[in-house]
Amino acid sequence: MEFFKADTGDINDLTRLRLEYLLDDYGEIPQDRLDLIAGSLPGYFRKHLNADLFAFLCREGGQAAGCCLLYVSEKPANPSFINGRTGSVLNVYTRPQFRRRGIARELMKMLLSEAVRLGLDFVELKSTDEGYELYRSVGFEDSVSKYHNMKFVIDKRNM
Repeated sequence: MEFFKADTGDINDLTRLRLEYLLDDYGEIPQDRLDLIAGSLPGYFRKHLNADLFAFLCREGGQAAGCCLLYVSEKPANPSFINGRTGSVLNVYTRPQFRRRGIARELMKMLLSEAVRLGLDFVELKSTDEGYELYRSVGFEDSVSKYHNMKFVIDKRNM
């Protein structure tokens, strides 16, 4: 198995793995939406890869086996993040035929090493029950906050 930090030559693999991850996570996605996502991903990766998005891949026998993404953002500093740079883990995915072989763990270790190299204050993620023990085993802790995790969904049809 080969583990490495992705570059622009890996965009096709990153796109395929992202689409597989989304289908695995969401179940069914209407084809028109899937086509829009697939069409936007290569441009997104070209623009962001190794700027504010860092991708880590595993290949075995020339085939992409898994990946994970680290998105870096910068916010005004506060006592919780002094330098203002934080990371979010996205798209931790191993293809089914490669699972239970330590690929996600090794990719996460690479991602966290990159976060240290970049001087991030912390790295956060949202975990499924299935991934919870993996993330705990590489050092993630449950986050407890006085704040509620909320979002506002913009529906352009109602604007």
